Amino acid sequence: MEATLAPAQSQDVLELDELWSFVGHRRRGVIWLWLALCRRTRQIVAYALGPRDDATARLLWARIPLAYRQSRLYTDHLESYHNVLPAAQHRAAYAKGPTNHVERFNNTLRQRLGRFVRKTLSFSKSVHMHEIAIRLFLHHYNSACSPQ
Repeated sequence: MEATLAPAQSQDVLELDELWSFVGHRRRGVIWLWLALCRRTRQIVAYALGPRDDATARLLWARIPLAYRQSRLYTDHLESYHNVLPAAQHRAAYAKGPTNHVERFNNTLRQRLGRFVRKTLSFSKSVHMHEIAIRLFLHHYNSACSPQ
């Protein structure tokens, strides 16, 4: 995914958020997609799949390219963000304003991928296929956002 990313700049801001979908079973198969979106380019710079815990937050942080790790980080008040992200860079917001770009992307994802619709019959039967569908979508989305 990094190959299509625009180069990081010193003033970049990342917005981090998570959204749920189903894998395997509609009630018991909830899995969370964690995202890091660059506000300037609107590209997704990293993602992680897993539960809403510190381990998945660490995975997301590890997947953010080094050039983007110096950016200011905006999140909601999920405790895992406070536990994992560097306090000097991290700003947690009560209002949606500082994370409105990633929240808007979540809506785009729900509109374009049936696996993320809230009341759906379309869901992945395996985590592997779920991740493949997400990676394909993110690659296409980032390619459309990349500067020409």
